[in-house]
Amino acid sequence: MALVPTGDLVTAARESGQCCPAFNVIQLEHAAAVVAAAERSHCPVILQVSQNAVRYHGALEPVGAAMLATARTARTPVAVHLDHAETAELVESAVTLGFSSVMFDASTLDYDDNVRETERVARYCHDNGVWVEAELGEVGGKGGVHVPGARTDPGEAARFVRDTGVDALAVAVGTSHAMLTRDAELDFALIERLHAALTVPLVLHGSSGVADDDLCAAVRSGMGKINIATQLNKEFTAAVRDSLATHPDGVDPRRYLGAGREAITHETLRLLAVLSGTTTPVTSEPRSDRITDQ
Repeated sequence: MALVPTGDLVTAARESGQCCPAFNVIQLEHAAAVVAAAERSHCPVILQVSQNAVRYHGALEPVGAAMLATARTARTPVAVHLDHAETAELVESAVTLGFSSVMFDASTLDYDDNVRETERVARYCHDNGVWVEAELGEVGGKGGVHVPGARTDPGEAARFVRDTGVDALAVAVGTSHAMLTRDAELDFALIERLHAALTVPLVLHGSSGVADDDLCAAVRSGMGKINIATQLNKEFTAAVRDSLATHPDGVDPRRYLGAGREAITHETLRLLAVLSGTTTPVTSEPRSDRITDQ
């Protein structure tokens, strides 16, 4: 199926009453694992990389090119997205590389400045055929202080979408980034109000901190895109630790990184089943072109 536009995936999901899942990539193992799960479950997915991950790699192109190549060779629809970009320069790099979409995050600015900067980025992206997500309201856990009870106001959100022309909006409804526990308390009534007030899809950030049942309820309430990052990193790290403990003399990175990759695939399969309302993940045979020898 290869690389597809993000907007097509999100729109199709919402028209069928579902969401489009988006999984954050740190390195190639993440991208390969998520796509393997998508292929085995026949589900479209979004691969996304954050500005923080780009900083880790030193530039967008190394990790971005790997993500795009993984998407182009996938056997299910895959989009590639830039997450939480705070500069126009990084957005331009993603557009130049061929990303399907970007998320421009000016949420730390005051409302008028957020509108001005976001509208400028949205105009540039639309001129280049790229779908744009933005953020209004505070989603905590990104190094700033999370204000208790901070929420996105539906009326303000409607004005923001109208004034910026963005294609999707990340909203603050009770989640926080980088949660290691899954006990975030979502404001479902607010999600429903936002869904009714806006003409564009809602995006849930910080979804790793949300229990399975509440993720499903969020989709039913109107969330169109669900972002998951920390949950995959938890599974990857645990598997790598177990592999190194079991084989303390091992030196081949493919052994422990492979264990981490398989752990991400397993968890992605589970989450895809949860988000689609399927009780049992599809676990057909993985691709046969994996390198598993010494």
